[in-house]
Amino acid sequence: MTQKEQQQLGKTLWDIADQLRGAMNADDFRDYMLSFLFLRYLSYNYEESAKKELGKDYPDDTPRDIMSKLKVNTPLEIWYKENPDDVEDFEKQMRRKVHYIIKPEHLWSNITELARTQNGELLITLEAGFRYIENESFESAFQGLFSEINLNSEKLGKTSTDRNKKLCSIIQKIAEGIADFSTDSDTLGDAYEYLIGQFAAGSGKKAGEFYTPQQISTILSEIVTLDSQDPAMGKKNKFDKVLDFACGSGSLLLNVRKRIKDNGGSVGKIFGQEKNITTYNLARMNMLLHGMKDTEFEIFHGDTLLNQWDMLNEMNPSKKMEFDAVVANPPFSLRWEPNDTLAEDFRFKNYGLAPKSAADFAFLLHGFHFLGKEGTMAIILPHGVLFRGGAEERIRTKLLKDNNIDTVIGLPSNLFYSTGIPVCILVLKKCKKEDDVLFINASSDENYDKGKRQNSLSESHIGRIVDTYKYRAEHERYSRKVSMEEIEKNGWNLNISRYVSTSMGEVKIDLLEVNAKLKEINESIKTNTDKHNEFLKELGLPPI
Repeated sequence: MTQKEQQQLGKTLWDIADQLRGAMNADDFRDYMLSFLFLRYLSYNYEESAKKELGKDYPDDTPRDIMSKLKVNTPLEIWYKENPDDVEDFEKQMRRKVHYIIKPEHLWSNITELARTQNGELLITLEAGFRYIENESFESAFQGLFSEINLNSEKLGKTSTDRNKKLCSIIQKIAEGIADFSTDSDTLGDAYEYLIGQFAAGSGKKAGEFYTPQQISTILSEIVTLDSQDPAMGKKNKFDKVLDFACGSGSLLLNVRKRIKDNGGSVGKIFGQEKNITTYNLARMNMLLHGMKDTEFEIFHGDTLLNQWDMLNEMNPSKKMEFDAVVANPPFSLRWEPNDTLAEDFRFKNYGLAPKSAADFAFLLHGFHFLGKEGTMAIILPHGVLFRGGAEERIRTKLLKDNNIDTVIGLPSNLFYSTGIPVCILVLKKCKKEDDVLFINASSDENYDKGKRQNSLSESHIGRIVDTYKYRAEHERYSRKVSMEEIEKNGWNLNISRYVSTSMGEVKIDLLEVNAKLKEINESIKTNTDKHNEFLKELGLPPI
């Protein structure tokens, strides 16, 4: 499917969401819409695998009237009824093949038929299906995956009948919207990403916090997948582990994985952490929707700053988790409560604690601690981290003196749904060879496209940033390598405009040349005026 068709599917589904949500706010309706899309993907994938597994025994060509008499809506239901003794073995085999099972009555094809016929059992069946997927479908249970979906919410209707009717309408429309499109994992995954972006844009700051726009996600993922010691060598072809410790809906992790796989490489496992329960569920669905097996990713629900993930709390240095790449878009300048215990935390004790008013460096140090010796970390932060004093200056200075800050990239304002402020990308390494810092100032007008509500970066804008990083290139008014001596002279201040100014230089004026031209012009004026006056004199008119 082409990118245009994928966008069209996303737009079709967004139009359905916009049309059906009525008085329900975008955040609430998002959870229903995305959950149904998720169920659609799991069901399609499962049924296709069941067809291959059962071969000619799969009753795919059963006429609708016979199915109606048998009171079933899917071929798999017929097989289950006709082969009760084989069901257990079949499900064991399906767990090996696709890593999960779905009961026939919970399949999307059954749910849509219940919706089409306005069946009063739809709500009950859907609720049972969601609970089964959470607790029994996968070997590693996905408890709480649909915890934010309240099928008995009065937002869907005041009575059970009203709610059932509303759900029938929503599901029918989604089924119709998807019908004309391919339904492979990439397509539905991209549609899911599109919808997340649209809901984030439509909901403003609240929803936008969990979503990194694709264009910025692309920059980070391109950077961390390049060879860490010599980016000009190109992309790495294998990552064992990748981490996003503030993963939101998981798009950054998926972007890193996609770039490695598109290059013919492989990624062992991706790890994400997310504090918000709704977003945590979105991320887990997003992974599966992009065709990932449950063994290929791990998303943890917990507070990154408090390091609540046991896996990352290993005190033995030889057993410490280290990642080939770390990416993050943490909440900007979050207020937090540092204490004496955190001051001794292995992530912070060599640097000091970030101030209460802004946890930016606490997030950075968390990710940097778990970065592998040959890895690259790229993190999005507000510009304040580049120049603020106090505790942040001390942390920044140590990172610079240890030669861990590789590149500072300044982006234009108004690229995010959650804030209009301009932000920067810091690239950090533990294996850095160069003894300078590359500054890229991509904030000037020619480096982005202005929009009414949102600015954006085109492919060429993104390509210029990535290529400049890749080849450590210097361009006038855009990028420059700055020595540590110069940074030290500036008090370890990394304010980008100090090193790369985007303002146009004053044009030098040759006053002697200007004076000569003015004399020439005046002489020409006098000569032509005299000629003109001669004509006026012949006509008996007064001179000018």
